[in-house]
Amino acid sequence: MSDTFNFATALLDWYDQHGRKDLPWQQSPTPYHVWLSEIMLQQTQVGTVIGYYQRFIDRFPDIEKLANAGQDEVLALWSGLGYYARARNLHKTARIVRDEYHGQMPASLEELTALPGIGRSTAGAILTLAYHQRFAILDGNVKRVLARFFAVEGWPGQKKTENQLWQLAETLLPRERIANYIQAQMDLGATLCTRSKPACERCPLQTDCRAYALGRQTDFPGKKPRKTIPTRQTHWLVLQNEQGEVLLEQRPQQGIWGGLWSFPETTDCSNITLLCHQQWQLKLLSQSELSPRQHVFTHFRLDIQPHLLQCRTDGVADKDRGNWYKIEDTFGLGLPAPVKSFLKSLQI
Repeated sequence: MSDTFNFATALLDWYDQHGRKDLPWQQSPTPYHVWLSEIMLQQTQVGTVIGYYQRFIDRFPDIEKLANAGQDEVLALWSGLGYYARARNLHKTARIVRDEYHGQMPASLEELTALPGIGRSTAGAILTLAYHQRFAILDGNVKRVLARFFAVEGWPGQKKTENQLWQLAETLLPRERIANYIQAQMDLGATLCTRSKPACERCPLQTDCRAYALGRQTDFPGKKPRKTIPTRQTHWLVLQNEQGEVLLEQRPQQGIWGGLWSFPETTDCSNITLLCHQQWQLKLLSQSELSPRQHVFTHFRLDIQPHLLQCRTDGVADKDRGNWYKIEDTFGLGLPAPVKSFLKSLQI
């Protein structure tokens, strides 16, 4: 960096003219609002988050109301946003804050990072944007800005590269306007220093950016080593009784779609009639295969074969095996996006 160039000053001057100042969580940057927005923004674009954030705040305007809600209600509002461990951890943390911190988010890095789902960067965002303390953050946008500006080689998911970026982030912190500076870093990465086709000609950091000088902007940050994404198969048993209700089961808290409601699944469809009788004491009246679907997770693809099974029953003998719901009532539950989409198709 040249002696005459000041990273923070250049960034703040740009922010004053071009930074984002109208996002809903910026209007009242309380610790709760900052925390919620940071969790939602993990792995998710701002445009997608805004609607979810506003609905969430309307229903849970403070931590205590979130803590007092049931998990199903929280997951229902999160449905479609993905990465559902975020919602479960959000709910767990709200209850801890209610019970152990009198409903107030703690104001220290150590206490924040001890809470479920809050890492160092999220804690730093809460401490800077809400409490105006002097901490660095390292979300995806900031990683990209720093990796390009300093031409940091390596994938940020590797500990050595991440540690180097943390050191740079902390070294660059200004003494004043810390909240604006942190927001400016995020805004620059989101609007100009984007993953593809960065707008270098409008960037306030261009004169000293090493990646720009090398003509290698898109080489930084380094790419994650590519792995072949495996494909798994499952069969959905879409059980529907004579009243038109469908059977849903709540998935285990851990694992894919943890805590959400979904159709019973099986990998063996050799004798669906026997399976329905043994597990749910149901008499199968008719069955048909519907169009297959695919859902892509971070680490694998899931091929889904739905089977529409018309059954006769007076109810599920073992309530732990699931509950019957009218289709219109299922949308108040926490549902994975493909399950919600499929249920809507059944209404047509």
